[in-house]
Amino acid sequence: MDHSKKIENLLLLASVIALVATLGSLYFSEILLYIPCDLCWYQRILMYPLVVLLGIAAVKKDAAIATYVLPLSIIGSSISFYHYLVQKVEFVGQNSFACGIVPCNGQYINWLGFITIPFLALIGFTSITIILIFVKKLSAKEGK
Repeated sequence: MDHSKKIENLLLLASVIALVATLGSLYFSEILLYIPCDLCWYQRILMYPLVVLLGIAAVKKDAAIATYVLPLSIIGSSISFYHYLVQKVEFVGQNSFACGIVPCNGQYINWLGFITIPFLALIGFTSITIILIFVKKLSAKEGK
């Protein structure tokens, strides 16, 4: 498989991950009626545009989008990681910033004792980040 086809597939995969993450967050808030905390809102602000940006990039086969989208996914990963620490590490949770009406250390879900909503967001952002790093490397090899 040539580099351009790999890039196309990776961009499509990243856009699907962003779409699933967005639909998942909407499911939690609009169907299950979980009220997002402030940190959840910041993660949403960073994830939702990725659906559109990566979707357009996948259709146009535009690897250059990685340069512009990587900061969003890296910042999103950082916020998700911090939010997960707030939930799972007592010291961090007790010494974190105030989080508004809904406490950021609250856990609407806790599947298998470690999978929470911020953990799911962390997986999404991190996956997108890794995929975009591969896109950049393949694009550089292709000379674009």
